[in-house]
Amino acid sequence: MEKRRPVVCILGPTGAGKTATSLGMARKFPVRVINFDSRQVYMDFPVITAQPSPEERAVCPHELYGFLPTTESINAAGFVDLAKQHIDAAGENELPVLVGGTGMYLQSLTSGLAPIPDIPDEIRERIRKRAEVEGGPALYAELEKVDPQYCKRTHPNNRQRNARALEVYEATGKPFTWWHNREVPPSKYDFLKIGIKVDLEELTPLLKLRIEKMLESGAIDEARRAWERCPDESAPGWTGIGCMELMRFIKGEIDMDETIRLWAKNTRAYAKRQLTWFKREQDIHWFSPHEYDKAVKFVGQWLAD
Repeated sequence: MEKRRPVVCILGPTGAGKTATSLGMARKFPVRVINFDSRQVYMDFPVITAQPSPEERAVCPHELYGFLPTTESINAAGFVDLAKQHIDAAGENELPVLVGGTGMYLQSLTSGLAPIPDIPDEIRERIRKRAEVEGGPALYAELEKVDPQYCKRTHPNNRQRNARALEVYEATGKPFTWWHNREVPPSKYDFLKIGIKVDLEELTPLLKLRIEKMLESGAIDEARRAWERCPDESAPGWTGIGCMELMRFIKGEIDMDETIRLWAKNTRAYAKRQLTWFKREQDIHWFSPHEYDKAVKFVGQWLAD
C-alpha cells in the first residue's frame, strides 16, 4: 500500500491561539500553513477575520487566506478541492498544516465527500435567488418533504446549506442524505488533529479584548472600504461575524456601543458552537494555548513513528 502523506490539523474555537501554535511548529519543522476558516478566505476583511499578519506569514508559506472577493462564496466541496491542491503542491520535506475553525470544512477533507455530480449553473442560480427572496425557512420547509433526515442536521435559518441540499435533489433526483450515505474512497492523507482547548468562560474576556484590538487596528476603515467596493448586504462576505455588525454601524443603524456588544455576543456564540462541534470528534489530541512545546514534540513523535 502506498504511504499516505502526513497532514497536521490545528483546530479549536475562534481566538484560542491556533495561529500561534502553527507558528510554533513552523519554527521546528518546514511547514506550509493552509487555512480552513470560512471567514478568513475573504480578501476585504483581513483585520476583522483575524487573518495572519504579514509578519506571521513571513515565518512560513500561508495558503488560502484572503483570496475570495466579498461577492463570492465557497462551499465545503470547493474548499476541499483547493486544500488538496495546496497539500499536494507542498514540497517533499514540507509538512502541510491545516489551521482553522470551520468544522464542516475539516470534516469534509478528513472524512471525504459524497461523490455528488456537478450541479448545473442554471439550477444553482435559480435556487440561490429563491433563497435570497424567500429566505432559509421557506427552503427548509420544502426540504422537510424530500429529505427530512437531512433537516435534522441543518437549521431553518441556514440558507446556504438548505439551498445546497435542494439544488442537489433537483439536479439528481436523490436526497442529499442518499448521497452522503454512499461509500467514500479512502483518503491518501494521514491526518493528525491537534486541538487548542480553552474553556468558554476563560475565552469570553479574551474575545472582547480581541475585538478591541481589531478596532485599534483599523477594522472600521476596513469595513468602510469594503462597503465602497461592495454595497450589497446580502453578499456572502458580509455574513461573517464582525463584518455584519460593522456594516450596520457604517450604515448608521446602530451606534458603536451596540456594535461592540453584538460583535462580542455573536463571537462568543460562534465559539460555543465550534466547541460543541469539535467535542463530537473522537480523534483530537488536545493541548492548552500555551503548550506549544508539548504540541510540537507530539507532532515530532507522530512523524517519527
